[in-house]
Amino acid sequence: MSLTALTAISPVDGRYHQQTASLSAYFSEAALIKYRLLVEIEYFIALVELPLPALQNFPASGFDALRKIYAEFDEKDALAVKEIEKTTNHDVKAVEYFIKNKFDALGFGAYKEFIHFGLTSQDINNTAIPLSFKEALADVYFPAMDELLQKINALAKDWEAIPMLARTHGQAASPTRLGKELLVFKERLEKQLDTLRNTPNAAKFGGATGNFNAHLVAYPGTNWVDFSNRFLKDKLGLERSQYTTQIEHYDQFAAQCDALKRINNILIDMDRDFWSYISMNYFKQQIKAGEVGSSAMPHKVNPIDFENSEGNLGLANALFEHLAAKLPISRLQRDLTDSTVLRNIGVPMAHTLIAIKSTLKGLNKLLLNQDAIQADLENNWAVVAEAIQTILRREAYPNPYEALKELTRTNEQVNAATIANFVATLNIPESVKEEIKKIRPDNYTGV
Repeated sequence: MSLTALTAISPVDGRYHQQTASLSAYFSEAALIKYRLLVEIEYFIALVELPLPALQNFPASGFDALRKIYAEFDEKDALAVKEIEKTTNHDVKAVEYFIKNKFDALGFGAYKEFIHFGLTSQDINNTAIPLSFKEALADVYFPAMDELLQKINALAKDWEAIPMLARTHGQAASPTRLGKELLVFKERLEKQLDTLRNTPNAAKFGGATGNFNAHLVAYPGTNWVDFSNRFLKDKLGLERSQYTTQIEHYDQFAAQCDALKRINNILIDMDRDFWSYISMNYFKQQIKAGEVGSSAMPHKVNPIDFENSEGNLGLANALFEHLAAKLPISRLQRDLTDSTVLRNIGVPMAHTLIAIKSTLKGLNKLLLNQDAIQADLENNWAVVAEAIQTILRREAYPNPYEALKELTRTNEQVNAATIANFVATLNIPESVKEEIKKIRPDNYTGV
């Protein structure tokens, strides 16, 4: 059975393929091969530019032809690499041989032994993967989050003046404004996105055990540390870890996973809040012709977008947590447990992207039910007790908290009349009574 969206084991490549297809250019097997090619070729060019004596006659005019090897990389090339791998049983060595074949075809065969010169496979993997992750964040993830933030901000402005009953511990609490509650999520997301953006994309580049052993023995007069630092920073935009074993220690990558997990937790928090507001009838949802909310109950329009988002964010976070906990741990100078784990970076990113799009879809379907919001405020006049007792404190009225506590807890239903009658009994100046009478649940919303 051929692999299609209907036969894929993972819904990432099946049911949700359309939502996640943009990540294929960064996290698929073909993408990994392409990024490995990029690193190998740019490294070779950097050696020419160093210059190494043995490469001094390599024509700079040939650089464009070399870069086309990865720039024009296609499925046919990927299959050619995989065919070589059947013999080598080593994926990075297969890439090296593929490039050597290209060198022969281009007439550069005399220089092909400087492909992968002095390197181990992890010098390629631990630069190719951080580079693909960096570019996926820049090209796919951050734009998706920016779109979501723009929607949150637009709704916050639209609803900035909408008073709403707050609920703490599930109970009626001092009123707030709907727009401000959205700004809570906007601020939280922006701060964590800044943390993610400012976490360096770290890479390892230093030979078999991180000491440039082979480089130094071949060319002892070259400052290989300085060369590699500049190569990673200037060519790839990565930060080289200065002291490593055979592999990158992944501490910065773990920090990125933790940052992504925190962002996802904020989105879960927001999804659940909007789910609750919908259940409270604060929002209705736009109905699309032909859609069914329930297979049995025709009246239902379920908040499925927020639920879908929450489920995918949970899956993503489970994987981000494992990546962050596992990858920084490796026995002695290297074991292979990071290799198979590292290949799954795209999976939590895909579930996160599905979730972001689902949350955005849910927000776009919301229809404000201001009548229900206003009715909830009107049914909870007890929340102005805080305002009244605070004014009474200002006026040095005896035991104001206790007086309001007795009023609001002994009356079955506190309403406008209950409050007005209570205020009338207070031994305070008329001007203060008038001040208190102006307070309503829908205007007691603070700054």
